[in-house]
Amino acid sequence: MLASCASGSSSSEEGSSAAVPTSSSAEQSLSSSADNSSKDSAPAKNTIEELGLGDVMPVIEIVTDSKEKDALDFVTKPTAGHVSSSIASWNKGYKKPPEPYYEPCSVSVTDKGGSRLIDSAHANVKVRGNWTTAYDKKPLRIKFDEKQSMLGLNNGSEMKNWVLLAEYKDGSMLRNRSALAMADELLSVDGVYAADSQLVEVTVNGEYFGVYLLTEQPQVNKNRINITEPEEGYEGTDIGYFLEYDGYYYTEDELHGFKIYYNTDASLTPYDGNDGSGRKGTPLSGGQNKVGMSIKSDVYSKAQTDFIKHFVDNVYNIMYYAAYEGKAYIFNDDFSEIYETDSCSPREAVERVVDVNSLADMYIVSELTCDADIYWSSFFMYADFGEGGSRRLTFCNPWDFDSAMGNKDRCASGEGYYAANIVPDVNGNYRTINPWLAVLMYQDWYTDIIREKWTKAYDDGVFERGVSLIETESSTLAPAFERNYDKWDNIIHNDAGNELCRAAAACKTHAECAAYLSEWLQKRIAFMNECWHE
Repeated sequence: MLASCASGSSSSEEGSSAAVPTSSSAEQSLSSSADNSSKDSAPAKNTIEELGLGDVMPVIEIVTDSKEKDALDFVTKPTAGHVSSSIASWNKGYKKPPEPYYEPCSVSVTDKGGSRLIDSAHANVKVRGNWTTAYDKKPLRIKFDEKQSMLGLNNGSEMKNWVLLAEYKDGSMLRNRSALAMADELLSVDGVYAADSQLVEVTVNGEYFGVYLLTEQPQVNKNRINITEPEEGYEGTDIGYFLEYDGYYYTEDELHGFKIYYNTDASLTPYDGNDGSGRKGTPLSGGQNKVGMSIKSDVYSKAQTDFIKHFVDNVYNIMYYAAYEGKAYIFNDDFSEIYETDSCSPREAVERVVDVNSLADMYIVSELTCDADIYWSSFFMYADFGEGGSRRLTFCNPWDFDSAMGNKDRCASGEGYYAANIVPDVNGNYRTINPWLAVLMYQDWYTDIIREKWTKAYDDGVFERGVSLIETESSTLAPAFERNYDKWDNIIHNDAGNELCRAAAACKTHAECAAYLSEWLQKRIAFMNECWHE
């Protein structure tokens, strides 16, 4: 067992990558990011050998086509436009930085044995993300000109788009890594996609930028979200739709964002182990929760947007009527409306339009990790109306765990029901509930599916391997983590530190951060096993 840092919990719930933080917390977290890029600003032209890299992790080298003095600005200065606008609304002295933009680059990949796997492949690279773009160390997206296999991820699949997560808020740098690994084992049984990942070290123009998590861009692709892609300009509705339950849907164009209303924001009984404790929660909190839906795949017509909007809205209604009224509703032939029927049971009505195995998988992942963004973003699903498509809402692509797993004050003790329970928004202004995870939780047939899945995964060692991954990689990759924190020093001086629970904030070394994560996860697994193991 790794040595642990101090434990405890805090009532602080300020700040998040999920929603707009309060001005007081965000000014403390982000004020330095307007002007700073990193602790080492002097230009450097160093090789992997000179930097002492490649001993424990693969290395990704990014070199800009531009040789101008400001060539590194693309990776150090941009902040997402809606984020900088929010900061500027409360910080009158804040000078808005540029929005993320693609910079032409060449990208090389060297494995830890020194073999060059990719040699100067051309790509465009930019900062990506929401509130994480406001931190000094920023996440990146790589878009290659030609498809590339990256370190054998996703069974060596070749794709153009890849992501480098900065893990700035997560002192262990292992939350996304371990959560994705466990999720992949869980979801793959049902043929549902979860991203693969690998920790790497990154240089840009010879300057060391630290440890990042190389992972997959959430996107429609035969090797990722495998649904029907329309030809450019095609306006028919018989295509695949990749969706995100997303508080930032308003940043999309009118074809790629919409609202749904969850049966007029009807109340749900939270799943808290005590029949809701007499409480009710609503998905939109009477209008306070502004969450909507973003379409993350290509659409070319209002007819397509309206079609998927009405489908998703009515799928939820079918689930709600089955769970709360004991009635079966089904779609008509063109999916334009639903009607009550006695031709099937309420459960069968749900299973016609929802892949309930994928929903149960996502409940387990969400409950296990206690993701602080659960009410707001990074919750994905798809429906495929193309030839051979299932025409069912399928939940997929678990994502974004840097605030989860005991990092923020959500289940900081490792105990308590969370994912289908009433949860606070990031600023404590209202309380809400994830409707997709909550609506079926009092149906015995559905919780039996969850129980069966948990039991099999636990007995197969899925969660034990998640703990082992944390403990193994924190030890074997220690030299790289040390270099990262020599560069950024963001465990002790963490611009996002006010967002953390007390136990996470008390950790002052990478080893302590990893030990806390390991111990938290073991407690969480024990709690869930008591609740869900058959």
